[in-house]
Amino acid sequence: MRTVIIIPARFHSSRFPGKPLANILGKPLVEWVAELSSIAVGKENVYVATDDQRIESFVKSINVNCIMTSYDHLTGTDRVAEASNYVEADIYVNVQGDEPLVNPNDIKKIINEKVNSGKDVIKGYCELTDFENPENVNIPKIIFSDNGYLVYASRSVIPGSKKKIEKKIYKAVCIYAFDKNNLNDFLSYGKKSKLEEVEDIEILRFLELGTNVKMVETEGNSLAVDIPSDIYEIEKFLKEKK
Repeated sequence: MRTVIIIPARFHSSRFPGKPLANILGKPLVEWVAELSSIAVGKENVYVATDDQRIESFVKSINVNCIMTSYDHLTGTDRVAEASNYVEADIYVNVQGDEPLVNPNDIKKIINEKVNSGKDVIKGYCELTDFENPENVNIPKIIFSDNGYLVYASRSVIPGSKKKIEKKIYKAVCIYAFDKNNLNDFLSYGKKSKLEEVEDIEILRFLELGTNVKMVETEGNSLAVDIPSDIYEIEKFLKEKK
């Protein structure tokens, strides 16, 4: 079975234009993600899917595969779905282009779960860290059933409670695994689903399509770049780690 990683990287992010080329300790964000993805599946199986020639030019300069896709895609997964038409594989992994600390072992763990789970979509999650604010709307929170399947994802704090009780809050980690049918179903929907539109969380489209989403707990540090100030926090973390 062939597994490929497709990294969606659009230039015109509403919250952070030019984000894939943003500098993190002397290296563009998309290069961080591509290098860590290569550790998981080999550089020859890593592709960047973009809509911008500036990103394409840079990606090719570091000898990473690049696929030009439509400017009009609604989400990163729509972009991955188009890119999958040009790459033959059994499993397609979407590693979001804003995850510069993605753990290669977490990618492998999600791939293994996809191999064993058949038609299910696989998605990563982890517990919020102490320095992350659950009220931050840039962090999608998730709840899942006892058997590990996604129940809902929200930018609000979930689960809620009418009592003051201690509870763990989990967030989505943007590593997904699909087969070609999963991606075809997602793209052919042709629009954002009702809940996806409200929450601006693309995984909800699969729930509204009736596709099971199996959640896999990840071990690595997951700090995404959503807005420019996130760069400072990630650089601070990397310096402390070094």
